[in-house]
Amino acid sequence: MSLQAIRYTRGSLDVLDQLRLPHEHHYDAVLTSDSAFDCIRSMRVRGAPAIAIVAALALAVELGQADVGGTAAEAVTYIDHRLDHLFESRPTAVDLGNAITLLKNTIRKVNGSAAAVVSAYVDEAEAILHRDLKSNLAIGRNGADWLVGGVTPTAMLNPISVLTHCNTGSLATSGHGTALGIIRSLHERGALKHAFCTETRPYNQGSRLTAFELVYENIPSTLIADSMAAALFQTKKNSSSIAAVIVGADRVVRNGDTANKIGTYQLAVLARHHGIKFVVAAPTTSIDLQTPTGSQIKIEERRQEELTQISGPLIIRGIVDTSTTARVATADQRIDVWNPAFDVTPHDLIDVIVTEKGVIEKIDGDFHLTEVFERRG
Repeated sequence: MSLQAIRYTRGSLDVLDQLRLPHEHHYDAVLTSDSAFDCIRSMRVRGAPAIAIVAALALAVELGQADVGGTAAEAVTYIDHRLDHLFESRPTAVDLGNAITLLKNTIRKVNGSAAAVVSAYVDEAEAILHRDLKSNLAIGRNGADWLVGGVTPTAMLNPISVLTHCNTGSLATSGHGTALGIIRSLHERGALKHAFCTETRPYNQGSRLTAFELVYENIPSTLIADSMAAALFQTKKNSSSIAAVIVGADRVVRNGDTANKIGTYQLAVLARHHGIKFVVAAPTTSIDLQTPTGSQIKIEERRQEELTQISGPLIIRGIVDTSTTARVATADQRIDVWNPAFDVTPHDLIDVIVTEKGVIEKIDGDFHLTEVFERRG
């Protein structure tokens, strides 16, 4: 059973606080767009699909109690203002921008009262949640098909090992996941030999979250430090080789350049050197056809303390004590810090982009992503 990071019923939204994982399960009630902004900015929720879902649903909950004005136009103005505020919480993740555009377009199609505008918004916000889960399952299926084919004796007799970076599972989506969803699908087919995950410094989403999900679901797995990837590829080269690096995406632009968690680019370089497939798992909501190349992507930079300090519960006599936490300095606090949250992997280092609509391979060295949107309608 997959973890559930987002629990929603109409009028109620609870979000799993991922800063407390893997040692403690605690859900925060997120009832307004302001509380959603804080939840996203503080990274209590993260992952491009989950960010968009939480933002959309939090405003849906807020609208159940808010005074949006007496006319449809006033309701549209209120919703626009709140959505514009939510966009600033994580601007690099294109899912959020796409969801906001969709929601704004939806409410402008309503002919009726303020209540009708609110009702249309809530229906569409809930549809975003449901579509994401369906999309994740399709990505898992399509990615596994591309890597090993269907559920066949050949696939099960020749299972593959893979490496993933950051967290792209149930904790980053509505459920199942994107890159980790492919790994789940491989495991369900008996086609996964072993999954390796990086710790994903400096925020440790891999060690805190992905490792937790893999252990939770009994998937054979090993955690490595980010700096160990090259040695892993070299060591495994002549024995149980790594078949693929599978990562998610915060934004895929028109030429296929992909923004993802910092450290993705270096894995792509290493994968190419070692002859390992590099797979990007991205729902079409993460594809940005308006941006031509990765050089136009705005890269968010985060606080220097994420790199120079670390916090967590203490281990007392071998037992994790969640009631006692400490913040520890890991570097000289006077040092200057550069802490970009993402990097951009050039499309020429990516072998395939897996979407819910199918697998996109390059033709003559180029991705043709507009065709995906034609399939998507």
